[in-house]
Amino acid sequence: MPPVRGKLAVFVTSRRRDRMCPMSELKNIRAVIFDMDGLLLDSEKISLATFIEACRENNYEPDVSDYYRCIGTTPPKTREILMDAYGSAFPYQAVSDLWRKKFNEQALNYPIPLKDGVLDVLKFLESRGIEKAVVTSTYQEPARKMLSNANIVRFFGFIIGGDEITHGKPDPEIYLAACRKLGESPADCLALEDSNNGVLSASAAGLMVIQVPDLVEPSEDVKAMGHKIVKSLVDVLAEFDSEHPGS
Repeated sequence: MPPVRGKLAVFVTSRRRDRMCPMSELKNIRAVIFDMDGLLLDSEKISLATFIEACRENNYEPDVSDYYRCIGTTPPKTREILMDAYGSAFPYQAVSDLWRKKFNEQALNYPIPLKDGVLDVLKFLESRGIEKAVVTSTYQEPARKMLSNANIVRFFGFIIGGDEITHGKPDPEIYLAACRKLGESPADCLALEDSNNGVLSASAAGLMVIQVPDLVEPSEDVKAMGHKIVKSLVDVLAEFDSEHPGS
């Protein structure tokens, strides 16, 4: 992913040392904010496969690395990335429409498998009275449908979709909006994210962060932020268990 620049870079750097989730602070967490695709739902594999199909059916052989750059971004940013990668002749609208059609045929009509540990983490947080919300680059209506199909929408107080914000991840807007809606300080909230863009967004907003990578490993720049990186939500639950003995 491209390096972080400008005001966001300054904000992220200022937060690195003191807000990148010392595990001893988990016992004080008042709310957990989840990404959706690749973190709760195993949907990125579907998205990648349908992206490749849509490109090929429009006579373009895609570079998977370009798709990876789109993970965690909004549709307008995805358009910008792909047009920059493939040039002005790239039939973006045709590819996008076919991609969305193919993805929706699978993702909206059938339950998407949950990532490892999702239910255990959600039930644990519920048992402790810790608030939960979802922030996702996916638009509100399809996001709610996918979470409902997966039978987990009931766990969340609200969902903020990519169509409800002006600036997508890595901008902090979506996390700041979630904290305001929760009525909690960002410092009292934990973000669970799979993508580099999501980590940058949550960190810039001032939340503690744990990253659970999905298709793409954290970049060296993101690793240097010093936050906790784990293999699955099973490991996140273990971290919470260590701070909430007797659960």
